Amino acid sequence: EVQLVESGGGLVEPGGSLRLSCRASGFSISGYGMYWFRQAPGKGLEYVSSIMTHGQTTWYANSVKGRFTISRDNTENTVYLQMNSLKPEDTAMYYCAKDSRGGGRGQGTQVTVSA
Repeated sequence: EVQLVESGGGLVEPGGSLRLSCRASGFSISGYGMYWFRQAPGKGLEYVSSIMTHGQTTWYANSVKGRFTISRDNTENTVYLQMNSLKPEDTAMYYCAKDSRGGGRGQGTQVTVSA
């Protein structure tokens, strides 16, 4: 069974950092570009970042560029999202996916940025 499990979310103050993880099972991520998305309450799914198969190329939404870093460890079948300088507007449920439209994403991990 193909499964993605996100973890690492939590409550953090503005300016703080979190590192999200997405562990895959049922398939090898080495053959896929991997994606992070987020969804804030009452809003649609928003693209955050993506990384190609061996990590040689990454992309970021303008809203997170310079603050977030995506990485991957194909041997651990895991994708990461390092989030620094967090802002209240980063509050959302964060999902990883192997589909550029967010299909097949996991259950998500909640990130709340608040003082």
